[in-house]
Amino acid sequence: MLYEYMNLLESIGLDLLFAAIFFFIGMAIKDVLKQGNVPPFGRKVVWLVLFLGCTGFITKGLIQLIWEGTGLS
Repeated sequence: MLYEYMNLLESIGLDLLFAAIFFFIGMAIKDVLKQGNVPPFGRKVVWLVLFLGCTGFITKGLIQLIWEGTGLS
């Protein structure tokens, strides 16, 4: 029975791994910005870039789900 859901479990595990990686990257960036006394504009730029990276990754996943659901890939 577990073998039938192996692809689903693998996909969920990989998504959780990437979410954890993004979280730890965010925490590391927050620490570096705090210790480096970065001005507010620089902080906003850094967080914007990180947010856009996460958004792109999530968008890619949604597009992949939609394409797989409609049979395009």
